[in-house]
Amino acid sequence: MATAAAFSSLRRRRSPPLEAFLAPVDLTDGGIVRTLLSVANELVELHSGKKLPFQRKNFTSLVRKIEVFVVLLDFLKEFRSCSRFSYTAIMCFKELHLLFYRCKILLDYCAQSSKMWMLLQNQSISGHFHDLNQEISTLLDVLPIKELSLSEDVREQMELLQRQLGRTKCLVDKHDEMLRRRLYSFLNEFENGEVPNSNELWFFFVDQLRIRDAKSCRDEIEFLEDQIVNHEGDVEPTAAVLNGFVALTRYCRFMLFGFEEEEMEVGAGSHKKVRKGMMTQEIAETFLTIPKDFCCPISLDLMQDPVIVSTGQTYDRSSISRWLDEGHYTCPKTGQMLSHTRLIPNRALRNLITQWSAALGVPSEQPEGAESSWELAAASSSKAAVAANQATAYLLIQQLASGSEDGQAIAAREIRLLAKTGKENRAFIAEAGAVPHLKRLLSSRNAIAQENSVTAMLNLSIFDKNKSKIMEEEGCLTSIVDVLRFGHTTEARENAAATLFSLSAVHDYKKRIADENGAVEALANLLRDGTPRGKKDAITALFNLSTHTGNCARMIESGAVAAVVGAVGVEGVSEEAAGALALIVRQPAGAEALGREEMAVAGLLGMMRCGTPRAKENAVAALLELCRSGGAATERVLKAPALAGLLQTLLFTGTKRARRKAASLARVFQRRENAALHYGGLGVGYQLAGNSTTNRDTTSFVGDVSVPMSISVPVAQG
Repeated sequence: MATAAAFSSLRRRRSPPLEAFLAPVDLTDGGIVRTLLSVANELVELHSGKKLPFQRKNFTSLVRKIEVFVVLLDFLKEFRSCSRFSYTAIMCFKELHLLFYRCKILLDYCAQSSKMWMLLQNQSISGHFHDLNQEISTLLDVLPIKELSLSEDVREQMELLQRQLGRTKCLVDKHDEMLRRRLYSFLNEFENGEVPNSNELWFFFVDQLRIRDAKSCRDEIEFLEDQIVNHEGDVEPTAAVLNGFVALTRYCRFMLFGFEEEEMEVGAGSHKKVRKGMMTQEIAETFLTIPKDFCCPISLDLMQDPVIVSTGQTYDRSSISRWLDEGHYTCPKTGQMLSHTRLIPNRALRNLITQWSAALGVPSEQPEGAESSWELAAASSSKAAVAANQATAYLLIQQLASGSEDGQAIAAREIRLLAKTGKENRAFIAEAGAVPHLKRLLSSRNAIAQENSVTAMLNLSIFDKNKSKIMEEEGCLTSIVDVLRFGHTTEARENAAATLFSLSAVHDYKKRIADENGAVEALANLLRDGTPRGKKDAITALFNLSTHTGNCARMIESGAVAAVVGAVGVEGVSEEAAGALALIVRQPAGAEALGREEMAVAGLLGMMRCGTPRAKENAVAALLELCRSGGAATERVLKAPALAGLLQTLLFTGTKRARRKAASLARVFQRRENAALHYGGLGVGYQLAGNSTTNRDTTSFVGDVSVPMSISVPVAQG
């Protein structure tokens, strides 16, 4: 059984369109034969003689079987093009067309998968080859060979193929299986706190796997990472184990091949790569025409909760659970011993069954508690992955300390990637002494090295204990600010701003950062002139700095207040901008500075009209604080024609906190001499909103309004 889940694979760009594999029902007899022959010839042409590192015997055997069908089809094209085939023969030819398509998926899968992935999936892929052999055997049992009037040599070849298929057993190459176990043994060494011998690693990776350079290692790593992401947890080995193999391969990349030059581009430090696409939805949907794939091999009923066993076969959960409960330790379909009894949810197949059932009106019961059973395997780090990453980190830091300029740039990039996920990685990279070396690279003339080092610093800073290591490193803060001001690339400057935001999460560091020469000015410039991402990084950093009362004067002197006012209403940053103004205006100097900004009031009113719920809350809070400060700005707020309507709307639709702040501003508004003219119906609206209209002193709400804005700002990792 070759289901969509089994063959989620890479597609060749030169593959024929999907329609080429779906035999239309109105083709003539000769048309069916010509279509089959064309597809079979293409399969043989693409895959004959191809040398694979693994699955050689299964791969070659399947291609040879297709070659036998080429002989049959070629004969039928020449000698039976004008005669009619029986109904049974026509149905067999159409089934053969689908079988060819499934052969193509499996052959392409093997030809385009990475070497390590092929090795890890050795038993499962062997099972898929065996499934196809069985289906071909079944087809030949039904195909009316005697009716086809074949020549003696063609008939003999078909009969020989039929006998061979009848004796076929699942072939798992012993040498491949030995290598698979050896691969796991390296992971076990890391699991036990040992570092594998470098000579043994060289023999295994270079001589046996033929992974012979840094680029090949990188390709292997990317492919394994793709499996973790694209299978969304429904993968064997589990995501945690795959992470261990990723870490092992990364370690080998540097231990075996050093710091060879790899293709690196300025501005591409995020290691952008073309994701190798998994099987597309249109291919998966072709399996909807084959209901037998949706039937449990044990019960032969439509599967309600399909799961995958260790051999790669799929069964209905209830059926295979009974099989296991009865004391069986083999796969019912292949007869292979199960390496474990864990059942992996086959979510892709379940989705296909649901679609097929809905399309044809077939009742499909949702298994009780099914949602909880389709758990995602978290891409967490295993103990082996942590140990391998630690060993890699030491190699990288040694390169940072004494390597060539290009080698240091590569090491900075790898530390950046290693620190991108997992607090364990961030912790031991900093503990191993990476911060001083990364600080030195911040002033590098090499744009790639600078960009990767500042992004590595950002990723390390996400771990709270590393913040103090960065701030206490002499000159490190100054170097980060210098990158923000004079960085070689846009991404370097943006990530420097994000690093300041991350560091300013510690209250004691807010004043130090703001007092650093040029820091606030550079953030203000980035907020005015940066890219959308740069503006986001700048406003989040400025917001954090504005929460410290001692930074108000610095924000005013640097022109940051004017920059924040300009950001009010700008998509993507308006929420944080309004929140920062609400904090700044609490200080008398801040209120005075904001009052001098002509566009401040109009911008905040606009935010009350069309901002997000949190932006509206921040905007009304800033206007309230501005009114409490007195002065000309107060008059501009209270005389705004739109204020009454905006307040009334907010009293009905705003968040709980926004309604309280709107009520406080409403009472300030009502005390003006022209309250009746501008504010006629607000009292009724306020009552309808579930609040009291009693004219109480606004100071009773100071506690609510004085609470700093609560803004959720995710830290973007490089």
